[in-house]
Amino acid sequence: MTGPVSRFALITALGLALAACDDPQPAKPPAAPTTKAVEKAPQQVPLVPAPAAAVSASPLAQAFDGARFDPAATDPAAKTQALVRLQVLLDRAHFSPGVIDGQEGTNLKIAIQAFQASRNLPADGVLSAQLWETITAGDNGPALTDYLITEADAAGPFVTDIPTNDYEAMAKLPALSYSTALEALAERFHMDEALLQSLNPGVDFAKAGTTILVAAVGPDTLDRKVARIEIDKALGQVRAFDDKDVELAVYPATVGSTERPAPVGEWAVNTVAPRPTYTYDPSRLTFGKPKAKLTIKAGPNNPVGSTWIDLTKDTYGIHGTPDPKLVNKRASHGCVRLTNWDAAELGAAVKKGAKVVFLGAERAKGA
Repeated sequence: MTGPVSRFALITALGLALAACDDPQPAKPPAAPTTKAVEKAPQQVPLVPAPAAAVSASPLAQAFDGARFDPAATDPAAKTQALVRLQVLLDRAHFSPGVIDGQEGTNLKIAIQAFQASRNLPADGVLSAQLWETITAGDNGPALTDYLITEADAAGPFVTDIPTNDYEAMAKLPALSYSTALEALAERFHMDEALLQSLNPGVDFAKAGTTILVAAVGPDTLDRKVARIEIDKALGQVRAFDDKDVELAVYPATVGSTERPAPVGEWAVNTVAPRPTYTYDPSRLTFGKPKAKLTIKAGPNNPVGSTWIDLTKDTYGIHGTPDPKLVNKRASHGCVRLTNWDAAELGAAVKKGAKVVFLGAERAKGA
């Protein structure tokens, strides 16, 4: 088995991911967040608005920008607008809700819970007037903004037919690129493709020069280095801290399963590989059908996504995913799966040697 030193050199030189996980499996929904999980509120970076996005003149964008929390509201459109605005504000504050889709769900709930805990609010994961007032007081910027599709956006390159869980077929592709301009733009702005389409009805996303409405997300950067990472197996969450134990970011995550558990205890970051290739080695892995070693080229639809954060636990890492909608909704083969944008943000900020602590127990598969 490859030793830590040679393995570090290999990954640094080649961007190679030797992973024990990537094949999504059904998972039991995570337990509802409780205040017990966050009894001690973490120190938190003050909520500072991201660089201001341009305010769109579109009446539709202005409706989202002006959305308010109303517990008595019955209009589905008004509810969607409020949820999209909340997801955008949480995303800009680095309390990632995962995919911005204008829908309620577990990832939004645990993002709300983490934000509440950081502001010493009741950490119940419930959208309330108090939560709304707190987050909008810190950032009252637009929820949507205009974006002009460029020639590069339209040009790709794209891979229109990406096989699912067929490693041999994947290995024959020259790259695991986005399949469409729609997919690429949706990931750039942390959005669900269906929401992006609904905001821009009838638009050809492969046509350069077209102006579209997108989520006004902030930069995918943290303002200081990550020195410690907590991975909460039960909740499905990754939390990043600096060297003074200040919480910098919170991300939803897929973390192993009871059948193929993630590591336990404390490990460390070995290195970070942007645009990793993925190696399927049947002598090291216990899933999949290939009998020979395969290398799958880099790209956002690679089994480990756009970023691989290698851990000192051999074959394990924190990485992106080709399907961001499934983060924290499917089990993994032991690794920690984030959206591509969250993995890239964490990878750009984490230090080699940063502590990685696994907490709690995995959820059962298929229950």
